[in-house]
Amino acid sequence: MLDQLKSHASVRKYTDDPISDETLHELLEAGQSAASSHFVQAYSVIDITDPEKRERMAEFSKNPVQFKGAARALVFCADLKRLEHAVKKHGREIQADTTENFIVSIVDTALMAQNFVTAAESKGYGICYIGGVRNNPGPISELLGLPDHVMPLFGLTIGVPAEKNEVKPRLPVEAILHTNEYDEEKYEGLLADFDEELLAYYKSRSSNQKSISWTENMANFLSEPRRDYMKDFVQSKGFAKK
Repeated sequence: MLDQLKSHASVRKYTDDPISDETLHELLEAGQSAASSHFVQAYSVIDITDPEKRERMAEFSKNPVQFKGAARALVFCADLKRLEHAVKKHGREIQADTTENFIVSIVDTALMAQNFVTAAESKGYGICYIGGVRNNPGPISELLGLPDHVMPLFGLTIGVPAEKNEVKPRLPVEAILHTNEYDEEKYEGLLADFDEELLAYYKSRSSNQKSISWTENMANFLSEPRRDYMKDFVQSKGFAKK
């Protein structure tokens, strides 16, 4: 299991081998075994089988190869709508618009998805998370019929890998582990070392070679606002208003 987890790499090209409903359900059941805050299970998964919807998802997410080429194309959603129905059964109203419940739904969905991924990779499948679902969350919500209190967080494609990328180096454990209190003094040296390691990886890998350090990449990625419409969209779906 440790070897499997450490060998993860995103898969972006798949064979034509199908994945049966039975296998998909088995993987989803494994996903549901993830921890859930207060057992709320605040997630739903949309399995997109309709070719026209796949075409639209490819357009909206700006990920045509993924949504058109995978055996299964899924959208993982933070979902408080089912919980709204549960609360109504007892004559009460759900407080779906709190920031805390929004956080719970996001964490629950992410944990469930990662369990799903671990199960899928254990059976030899490849996967790729598609954050591009948040490029057009409004049109995607409309396309998938998502009501209020249900929000698309990310896509996830799965299939038999046609090719697999080399495993990308991660930050050293020393960079993410702090003992007793947070220590930012160590970052200057650790980040310089990691920049060198990642540069060497990018230059030596078999495809998509490039020359950019991790810190430069992060500077490009995080120094400008991205998807600044998300706050309004989140609140339009009934989340995180207070």
